[in-house]
Amino acid sequence: MDLRIFTEPQQGATYDDLLTVARTAEQLGYDAFFRSDHYLAMNVEGLPGPTDAWITLAGLARDTSTIRLGTLVTSATFRYPGPLAVAVAQVDAMSGGRVEFGIGAGWFEEEHRAYGIPFPSIGERFDRLEESLAVITGLWETPVGQTFSHDGTHYPIVDSPALPKPVQSPRPPIVMGGMGKKRTPAMTARYADEFNLPFVSLDTTVTQFERVRQACRAIGRDPESLTYSSALVLCCGRTDAEIARRAERIGRDVTELRENGLAGSPAELVDKIGRYREAGTQRIYLQTLDLADLDHLELVASDVMPQL
Repeated sequence: MDLRIFTEPQQGATYDDLLTVARTAEQLGYDAFFRSDHYLAMNVEGLPGPTDAWITLAGLARDTSTIRLGTLVTSATFRYPGPLAVAVAQVDAMSGGRVEFGIGAGWFEEEHRAYGIPFPSIGERFDRLEESLAVITGLWETPVGQTFSHDGTHYPIVDSPALPKPVQSPRPPIVMGGMGKKRTPAMTARYADEFNLPFVSLDTTVTQFERVRQACRAIGRDPESLTYSSALVLCCGRTDAEIARRAERIGRDVTELRENGLAGSPAELVDKIGRYREAGTQRIYLQTLDLADLDHLELVASDVMPQL
């Protein structure tokens, strides 16, 4: 079971804050450092303000050495797919091939309004996501010396040199996720290497993983060629007082976190991770909301990780 650190920098973090967490996670043996791709804080001031996901990851690519890096997830509404393919390929090169590319349709309308980003209907957002995936994978996978064209509705491409190429071949792993019943599983089966479910119950996890497996079978893909992952809020402590303190720091209730997140003693975390493993989860993203609490990461690394 891989454990990955997942941060929400729009809630309030500088690049140096994120670098400290990423380096700590790397030293402690976590598999990856991921961040959200958001420009607007949710229910907090978010000072000093947002950091751009791919600029952050470019910096971390040079300031770390072994930990994998990625987004959970980049919104397809934020960037044209051609320039996004260039940016991700460059960060992959800067990291020596450690990038993983999470992408989704986008959902936070207020964020789009706040920064002047068009926010189409949900159907069009999924159309744009699907076309973005076709363009990005097409650009990356076109052999050097050949050109790529795409007769698309939103993003027509004509004779692109399809450069640069990412270091990872044929491309960085693509992470997709969500609770859509049809299009999400279908796009995952066609394009993704990993399917992620954020903040859902065990029963929902089983149901949605099976939808993705069925979508894979429908196109002749082996469902086990995908990695299945979950994301859960982290709140661990050796004592009830420590757990309560950490919950208070992130503005959450301990009882609610024990039910809906990954909260409690190290033994409780190991037990719940085991239940998610039985539901099909192979990798867990630990949503870490208090970025100043590096002891939290150390506790999980020392008392939970060895038992997995």
